[in-house]
Amino acid sequence: FLVGDTRGIIREAAKKSCFICYKMGASITCCQTGCDRTFHLPCAPDGQCVTQYFGAYRSFCWEHSPQQALQPRPSQDNICTICLDTVEDKVSYKTMGCPACQDARFHRQCIQRLALHAGIGFRCPSCLNQEPFMVEMLTMGIRLSKRPPSWESDQEVGPSDQSHGHCDAAMCFCPGGREHAEADGPWQLWLCSSCTAKGTHRHCSSLGNSTYSWECNTC
Repeated sequence: FLVGDTRGIIREAAKKSCFICYKMGASITCCQTGCDRTFHLPCAPDGQCVTQYFGAYRSFCWEHSPQQALQPRPSQDNICTICLDTVEDKVSYKTMGCPACQDARFHRQCIQRLALHAGIGFRCPSCLNQEPFMVEMLTMGIRLSKRPPSWESDQEVGPSDQSHGHCDAAMCFCPGGREHAEADGPWQLWLCSSCTAKGTHRHCSSLGNSTYSWECNTC
């Protein structure tokens, strides 16, 4: 976008309220024709909205989000393949599955974290299928990393008190300063999920508790 276009977008967003938190400044509109629901990106998980991080970067509200078509499983098998905790007895926004083996089930939060750690090696944790599985996860709003798997390097994915150690938000609101970081809460420091060279406090970039990753403006 040109500078003038960006300013126009910001002005328009300032007039729209988020249907999830009801605050103004919602810049994302559902891509479904005829739907005028708008929301903030950090609010998307709380509203069960899906953003596809590829191609045209389309976003959908909860009503028009893509749905998985998987076979139901017996109740005794409803275990997350990743964390081994219980999942719902049917696929939903929070419970997802592998389209290849039709067997693996996992929490959205678990598969999102695995995707960021696995990077280019991301595949089904059960049957190890890669291409159809990856395409399905992208369609369902899972964000992938283009880095090698984290276990092949010394870099950590997600919040970290190592490597880059300060907040790069345009305005840092932390009373302790940009280099202050806590293990949890508003002053938890997150690194960019793509480059890990920039960081932000949760509060400084309005990242809610349901946010799984953050990407800097450069990336």
